Amino acid sequence: MRKNRDPINKKVMLAPFSGWMVLFVLVPIALVVYYAFSNADRQFTLSNLHWMYEYRGTLWLSVKLSVIATVICMLLAYPIAYAMSRASEKVQRNATLFIMLPMWMNFLVRTYAWMTILEDTGLVNNALRGIAGWFGKEFDGLSLINNHGAIVLGMVYNFLPYMILPIYTALTKISYSLIEAARDLGANGGQVFGKVILPMSVPGIISGITMVFIPSISTFIISKILGGGKDFLIGDLIEDYFLGNSGVVNYNIGAALSLIIMVMILIATFMMNHFDKDAKTSGGGSVI
Repeated sequence: MRKNRDPINKKVMLAPFSGWMVLFVLVPIALVVYYAFSNADRQFTLSNLHWMYEYRGTLWLSVKLSVIATVICMLLAYPIAYAMSRASEKVQRNATLFIMLPMWMNFLVRTYAWMTILEDTGLVNNALRGIAGWFGKEFDGLSLINNHGAIVLGMVYNFLPYMILPIYTALTKISYSLIEAARDLGANGGQVFGKVILPMSVPGIISGITMVFIPSISTFIISKILGGGKDFLIGDLIEDYFLGNSGVVNYNIGAALSLIIMVMILIATFMMNHFDKDAKTSGGGSVI
């Protein structure tokens, strides 16, 4: 009797999840695909996809800035995650709390805070003017906002925790006995890191890259606030076509651009998963 009830119980337990996936994942994707391959008269067409070529410059800029932000996040996150994994449990808990603390604040508030810091009359330029004044010099200020650098800074600040936490989790799972074994075999500090710690933390790095790159390439509010709206990213175009901020509402073009982004994200995720499997299969590497 118990064996007969188990399949029923599993189906009952999976029903809410299945319903959620159908309603909030499959249905929205189906709508995006429908609008992407139809025109205003609801007729099938492939003409919407040519906008990918029309906006190739915007698409390339989105990819370029996202890659730059992801690389910076990785370079910043790994030392932080490594130091956390080697600290005491109390320090690890406090460090995790401080890393997650900004994420409890509204995304817009965090981004607007950087605008007040970077603008011409912001904290940084006012501080530099004050320092210059002490030496009797005049200082006009630095151009810290409304450029690509400010957009990348906003991406790094908002998405850095998504890189730190996966790497930190991967590092904490490395058994200290493996490090001791490597040292017993004659490996120095650099060899231990390069041949044991780094290879075994690759799954965390890959997860962090995925979690940073995906929201970076689809972001739109960061470029508007910190970029001054001078350079549109692909997320800005999609928002404009759906909301009509520029005076034109076109769900079909917006859906086509969204579909292209989804395909790019799926390809990137597939590649990351492929490398993740290779890293797990290859193990921690050899120390000699």
